[in-house]
Amino acid sequence: MAVLHHPLDHHPKRHRFVLDEHLPVDHKLSRIYRVGAGLVGLLLLAFGVMGLLDKIGFFDTRGDTVAGLSTNGALSVLSIVVGLLLFSGMVRGGNFASSLNIVLGALFLISGFVNLALLDTGLNFLAFRIQNVLFSFVVGILLLIFGMYGRVGSALPHDNPYWRQRHPEQAEREQRAVASARGEELRQRASVHGGRLEGPGHGSGG
Repeated sequence: MAVLHHPLDHHPKRHRFVLDEHLPVDHKLSRIYRVGAGLVGLLLLAFGVMGLLDKIGFFDTRGDTVAGLSTNGALSVLSIVVGLLLFSGMVRGGNFASSLNIVLGALFLISGFVNLALLDTGLNFLAFRIQNVLFSFVVGILLLIFGMYGRVGSALPHDNPYWRQRHPEQAEREQRAVASARGEELRQRASVHGGRLEGPGHGSGG
């Protein structure tokens, strides 16, 4: 009895982008994720501490000005918490730092839009002003850039670990081709030197 196969069975599986792709913590990309998380974390931590030192009311919608930005107790505490989260990303590095930068960057952008709508209302519990909204957008974009660097894009180099994760078959073919080319080079060198492979430390005897 013949077995009928659905045409879609012959289509290669597509490898979708996921945020939990593996990246060694000591990879060079990890250093970029660490730097981004550390710089923004330090900025937020300093802003939050200075806000608390001013002893502003926790949900005071009028707020007070710190480093050119409006703040109150709630925003100061929130800034310290987010700053410490980013410091944890700086310490761990790797995928954790990248994903944390991406998630927090998106949240900062959302916060900017939400608080823009709440300006001059009784629900402005974080005492946002227009400069805070702009700051939230800038920080969000910076975190997204740091988090997505070398991870998202259509022109990633083929030695990129994320590209290799998403294209395992092609990466394996390219690796075999490199190994084959290297083997052919060694065979040619061996034939030139009478069957001996010469390299560093293999000079002719006296």
